[in-house]
Amino acid sequence: MTQLRALDERELIDYVTTQRWYGSKGREVARAGVVDHAELPGLMLVLLEIVFPEGTHEVYQLLVGETLDGLSEAAVARELVHLVRTGVSQRTAGEAAIEFHSVEGFAGLGTELVTSRPIESEQSNSSVVFDDALYLKAFRRLEPGLNPELEMLRFLTEHGFRNIPPLGGWYSYLGLPLEATLGIVQEFIPHGVDGWELALDDLAEAPERFLDRVRGLGAVTGSMHAVLASDPGDPNFSPEAPSLESLGLLTASVDEEIEQLFLTLPEELEALEPIAGRGEEIRDRLRQLTHAGTTGRAIRSHGDLHLGQTLWTGDTWIILDFEGEPARSLAERRRKRSPLRDVAGMLRSFAYVTSAVGILRGTSAPEGWEERARQEFLDGYLETVDPTIVPVGQEAFDKLLAVFELEKAVYELRYELQMRPEWLAIPVAGIVRMLEEPVAT
Repeated sequence: MTQLRALDERELIDYVTTQRWYGSKGREVARAGVVDHAELPGLMLVLLEIVFPEGTHEVYQLLVGETLDGLSEAAVARELVHLVRTGVSQRTAGEAAIEFHSVEGFAGLGTELVTSRPIESEQSNSSVVFDDALYLKAFRRLEPGLNPELEMLRFLTEHGFRNIPPLGGWYSYLGLPLEATLGIVQEFIPHGVDGWELALDDLAEAPERFLDRVRGLGAVTGSMHAVLASDPGDPNFSPEAPSLESLGLLTASVDEEIEQLFLTLPEELEALEPIAGRGEEIRDRLRQLTHAGTTGRAIRSHGDLHLGQTLWTGDTWIILDFEGEPARSLAERRRKRSPLRDVAGMLRSFAYVTSAVGILRGTSAPEGWEERARQEFLDGYLETVDPTIVPVGQEAFDKLLAVFELEKAVYELRYELQMRPEWLAIPVAGIVRMLEEPVAT
């Protein structure tokens, strides 16, 4: 196994900054150093600090075996799961500890960890699947505090929500320079079909088939929100009445995002023509929507809900990945918000898949398919959600939902400008639709 003294600073920087889970690509790195480590059976767990010229820093988890990429080695990944199962505590080189915790019943879960395969599509973390039965996720960039994915999975499991992969255990770092969740183990859903791929396939082959399923997705989402709002005795999850300033702060942040984005929109892109020069009109529409009346309650929510965060098992939906948006801080991801922000994320996902089926499958969605998918989802959602956590009355509901959809569409516009200019027409169409819809006064 690679020894800690052999880890050259330049080698560490070159390795970390080229990984897809590295969060600050393109930034100059001033230096890197090991802030703590623990020698565990068969591997070394390293906390590596990346320091930038302006003095800010990020801390990453490395799992070192025969190579720096130890988690790709089956023996290293198996050892981590074994440590979680046994629930041991290991000391680090400093005064800290690596603690492993097992959920009751997990130690006896029947898998020998014979086969393992990395999940290549993972962007911000590293994941390994064992025997199509267990799933290990290692959080790479570490922030102080309880990771929202662990926190949400524990709460939902303890409160009987079954539409998630059951939590098996986790491991954490307890000490200086931070206390942080390092990783989780869950049961793997072997025959689950990715919701995004399912929607694309159904749209290309049998569009009505997905519409038959999407009401159930709305019902599962509403049930999830009802469970998340069900424990007034837990201060981290108890529903809260939004302050008078909360909607104003939300719209102010979206307004600022619109203003900054429209100041820098390139004039030469044909896809942007429908919204060119309409920044003030969009901001005015946002101000109209701000007068939403009742706003329901603020609760803990998924934070990044879209079709790609779901699985279809053949008879129900499973919801995945409760970390929230990776670009947001841990504190922001743990903040209580209106559940309609999750709803807006899923509705925007329907808009994306309606257009993407042409790009990725070479076919067109039937006319009106997106509107029908939206309505089926909303009908299913309202059947199961706790009505006290959403705005009272259709007008107030629609206005607040539109605020979150506009926020999401503006975020999408910035993302596509940077990453996929050929997809710009999708958020542009969403913004134009919202501009053209009448707003009740």
